[in-house]
Amino acid sequence: MNAAASIENRTFENAEALAQDVAEWLCGLAQATDRDFSVCLSGGSTPRRLYEKLATPDIASRFPWRRTHWFWGDERFVPHDHPDSNYRMAREALLSRVAIPGENIHAVPTEGLSPEQSAAAYETTLKRFHGTDSLTADRPLFDVTLLGIGEDGHTASLFPGQPALQEQRRWAVAVIGAKAEARITLTYPALDSSRDLAFLATGQEKRGVVVRARGGDRALPAAMVRPVGRLHWFTDRAASPGGGN
Repeated sequence: MNAAASIENRTFENAEALAQDVAEWLCGLAQATDRDFSVCLSGGSTPRRLYEKLATPDIASRFPWRRTHWFWGDERFVPHDHPDSNYRMAREALLSRVAIPGENIHAVPTEGLSPEQSAAAYETTLKRFHGTDSLTADRPLFDVTLLGIGEDGHTASLFPGQPALQEQRRWAVAVIGAKAEARITLTYPALDSSRDLAFLATGQEKRGVVVRARGGDRALPAAMVRPVGRLHWFTDRAASPGGGN
């Protein structure tokens, strides 16, 4: 894994302020380049509010939708219209509310194939977009990767004790048995291939695991994420170690 070039810890007053400011941050990064811009999305309630902020007229009017591509860090192996689908959440909160070309939305396929076939198909999608079968530090796969952290320290669908944690060759794998439903997750090599990678955490119940992850507790999958670019921890005051910056 790679040593992060830099680490930024930012604390926001509450979850609403975090969503607003991170939406502005993401918009600014997208505006700062004139090439295709790629974002890897997370599931969860905190990212949902961020996506809703991106869709508000003030930010949506400035965001370069036509050259931004959207991917997912993980997905539950359910149909896209299922209530548990990360794709459905992002579609409802953001993708259906702004003018994004359909070909720029790269959902994980979850119907008509096995979880293993789904993971292989998504890896093919990623490689086709990237234009190469290899990941190098000087040419990241994603411009921005958004991640959450569970109270058990998981991130994406990288759960403690699962074989996916050891995967260094494949970019996406099926995760069977960690939860009731199968999941598809990007692996560390794919997640780490990002210019900016941000963990989003809100609520007091996340404070303990955030402390451990930021401290490098190797028992936590989230702590082992090492992006080739900048690593950011965006938390609200409730989730922040010490409640401050």
